[in-house]
Amino acid sequence: MSCIFRSTTKQGKYHLPQKVQWNDPGAHYSLVNKERLPQFPFSIDQEGNIYVTQPLDREEKDAHVFLAIAKDETGKLLSKPLEIRVKVIDINDNPPTCLSAVTTFEVQENEPVGNSLGIFTAHDMDEPNTANSILKYKLVDQTPKVPSDGLFLIQEYEGKVQLAKHSLKKQNNPQYNLTVEVSDQDFKTLCLVQVNVIDINDQIPIFERSDYGSKTLPEDTAVGSTILVIQATDADEPFTGSSKIIYKIVQGDTGGRLEVVTDPQTNAGYVKIKKPLDFETEPFTSIVFKAENPEPLVAKVDYNASSYASFNLTVTDVNEAPEFPQQIFQAKVSEDVAVGTKLGSVSARDPEGLAVSYSLRGDNRGWLKIDSITGEIFSTAPLDRETESLYRVQVVATEAGGSSLSSTAHFHLALTDVNDNPPRLAKDYTGLFFCHPLSGTGSLIFEATDDDQQSFRNPQFTFALGRESLRNDWEVSKINGTHARLSTKHTRFEERVYEILILINDGGRPPMEGTVSLSVTFCQCVEGSCFRPVGKREGIPTVGMAVGILLTTFLVIGIVLAVVFIRMRKDKAENPQSPEARPLRS
Repeated sequence: MSCIFRSTTKQGKYHLPQKVQWNDPGAHYSLVNKERLPQFPFSIDQEGNIYVTQPLDREEKDAHVFLAIAKDETGKLLSKPLEIRVKVIDINDNPPTCLSAVTTFEVQENEPVGNSLGIFTAHDMDEPNTANSILKYKLVDQTPKVPSDGLFLIQEYEGKVQLAKHSLKKQNNPQYNLTVEVSDQDFKTLCLVQVNVIDINDQIPIFERSDYGSKTLPEDTAVGSTILVIQATDADEPFTGSSKIIYKIVQGDTGGRLEVVTDPQTNAGYVKIKKPLDFETEPFTSIVFKAENPEPLVAKVDYNASSYASFNLTVTDVNEAPEFPQQIFQAKVSEDVAVGTKLGSVSARDPEGLAVSYSLRGDNRGWLKIDSITGEIFSTAPLDRETESLYRVQVVATEAGGSSLSSTAHFHLALTDVNDNPPRLAKDYTGLFFCHPLSGTGSLIFEATDDDQQSFRNPQFTFALGRESLRNDWEVSKINGTHARLSTKHTRFEERVYEILILINDGGRPPMEGTVSLSVTFCQCVEGSCFRPVGKREGIPTVGMAVGILLTTFLVIGIVLAVVFIRMRKDKAENPQSPEARPLRS
């Protein structure tokens, strides 16, 4: 079931043009707020009449959906709930509104009559595309009315603002304030429009001087230095694109060594050195400047000779150090090249045309030498990638005469690998042991490596016993490309240290083979650890030595006591009346 209701309904009970009714008398009716509104604006009486109990507002909610329920006296549903839809139709209850406090348009001085300055738009909250929301525009006031009233017009329904009489001049008035009346069928609203008259670029920049004379500068004048200040003026409106000045060098600076920076406040142009000056390539030049605006000129106005100025620049010579064309020279050779092989070359040029002499700096390994005249670099000793894979030295270029100025560059020598390193054990395998006697065959694992690059060994080592005699007791088996297993072949080993020689081949091109030794001890074990009797240690006496020293000490003490005792007896015999020899009396 659906019904339509206008949004003009005020608070109170207003009967909707619909009602619900059960066939049998005695039904009890109620409504369910299906949309769970905080305030439900409908009610139903026991006759099935539905009422509006609160004002409806289409701009807030243009449709409502709720359920009507019929129950008997016990509260049992008599029928499936009935869905009711209410559509709120619009009335013209909202006046037009301005989108902003002031709408601003701009118009150039030379704007032709009839051109659009912009579209003015207002808004109405009533239902769109209905008579209630159709707006009409009318221009009702212009301030100031100079040079005349009625300078502008506005399209009645479109809202387009146009020039009505003639082009404007900023000198007459830079700004106009317009009042626009916006109306619908019942309401009117006044909105404000501001029209700013902007200057047109009808004046060219004019240099205060056409000739700025001559300048003489040494070629080593610092980059960034200001060498000249130029000035042009523009009669257009200040601080706009029509009066801002951009200075360009249009002649005499093909190398781009100069630039002109404009002061935004004064329009002064500061001529600065952008790249180093060069006496050898450009000792004298005549520079021509042009002053332009970033804003294009209006039709039939062109730049002329007043927008150009010139000056002459002379560059004097300064003795300069030789120059390398690049800072890093690179070469790549195999590490096994013969001594005396040419590895690369460097070159430098002296700006004054003097001869250049080359030398090396930082050749700490003594691998290289350089021809002082040609700059060719040769090897003077065997190279070794494993010692240093990228060898870096400095090359010094010095004037052969004059002030002997010099400059440096870098020479990087990359060494490619050859298979010139035999395999070796990857770590120290000291302390290898088996508990004696063996209860069964035993084995241990070891790892091999070498110092060549991965690509040469890949790594794929092969392993073999180093002596034929070892094969009765031992065997070696490969686990993978780097690891192998050394195993005993029986249990009849003595309690001692065995030196096992193993041959390891890297399979490279050419193949390299190395012999390594594994020391394996057979010893008595205590709790899984090898027990070795303590041997003689340097500076510490053995047990036998300690016993000998103790007996010698007792012997010396005995001899001393015997001598003292004999001496005392002798003294007593020679002096019988001495107090010590008198008998005791009672």
